[in-house]
Amino acid sequence: MLNQFSRTQLLLGREGMNKLADARVAVFGIGGVGGYVCEALVRSGVYKFDLIDDDKVCLTNLNRQIIATRKTVGKYKADVMAERMKEINPDADIRIHKCFFLPENEDEFPFGEYDYIVDAVDTVTAKLALVMKAQELHIPIISSMGAGNKLDPSAFRVADIYDTRMCPLAKVMRIECRKRRVRKLKVVYSEEKPTRPIEDMSISCRTHCICPPGAQHKCTERRDIPGSTAFVPSVAGLIIAGEVIKDICKA
Repeated sequence: MLNQFSRTQLLLGREGMNKLADARVAVFGIGGVGGYVCEALVRSGVYKFDLIDDDKVCLTNLNRQIIATRKTVGKYKADVMAERMKEINPDADIRIHKCFFLPENEDEFPFGEYDYIVDAVDTVTAKLALVMKAQELHIPIISSMGAGNKLDPSAFRVADIYDTRMCPLAKVMRIECRKRRVRKLKVVYSEEKPTRPIEDMSISCRTHCICPPGAQHKCTERRDIPGSTAFVPSVAGLIIAGEVIKDICKA
């Protein structure tokens, strides 16, 4: 019988679709990368999700985030993403965690129920905590490396963290993973040399912050606020989603 996933089933088969439907995927970070991960996964037949993000949609997100529209500015990203996913598949089982993941609150998450973890968060501390938890519980994980200050979407690669090059974030992660004796970590990274933003204080978030009132974490907390486009983080997110789908189907 035809259904909304029939075209996907032609390629993945019934067994693959059943595996996707049974898997629970936790997506940490619903931003420029994570939003496209969620979009592709729910359209591909994944039914069960945990969405983790404490941020609200900001006006500056409209240039790249799939959930960002004039109507969603000021709303929690996890709420907006869940609503969008429900419009695609009303039967999706989506749990929302409106908080920022840190080692201190990792016990608040049902890691034992996750079949796959997507790391699309921004901070090294959170990334490492996710990697260590996934390693401890033998949960497959894929991590997004730096997508900011990039202009070439064709430069993304899928690799083990120890085989990466050029990406500054991947370099830090390599060092820290080695310290923690992490043997392997699948990542999506770019081999493009980061572009240094053209500084213009008239449009800087540091001097003209427009994050929604009450936002717990603002972009101005970063040392550097990266430039971004619509066509780079989206590609990273779609590549990650593709890897998740393939891994689940092969399991």
